[in-house]
This record gives sequence, C-alpha cells and structure tokens, in this order.
Amino acid sequence: MKKRYKRNSKDVIIGGVAGGLANYFNVDPVFIRLAWVILLFVSFGLMLLVYIIMWIVAPVDPKN
Repeated sequence: MKKRYKRNSKDVIIGGVAGGLANYFNVDPVFIRLAWVILLFVSFGLMLLVYIIMWIVAPVDPKN
C-alpha cells in the first residue's frame, strides 16, 4: 500500500499540516513545528506560503 500525506484532523494547531507531516514521517509533531518556525525565518517568509498551500491542497484524514 502506498503511503500518502494527509493533514491530521486531531493533532491540529493551525490547519493540521505539521501533524500530518509528523504522521507521514513517523516523528513527534513538535520537531516538525520547530522546523517550520526555523525555516520560516531562514526563508524570509516563503515557508508561510508553502504552509498555506499545503493547508489548502492536502486532504484531511478523517481517521486521525
């Protein structure tokens, strides 16, 4: 079975993108959120646009 990325509907702070990535990579969501914050500052805000696009495009996993 092919592994697919889906936003998490239970581990949500803003949109569930980080929770979904944590489920996909099987890591703690705190690490993903810290990486987003660091990359947000390093990329001069570009990661905010990426986050919003992922929030819009990625489907929600109703089981999570």
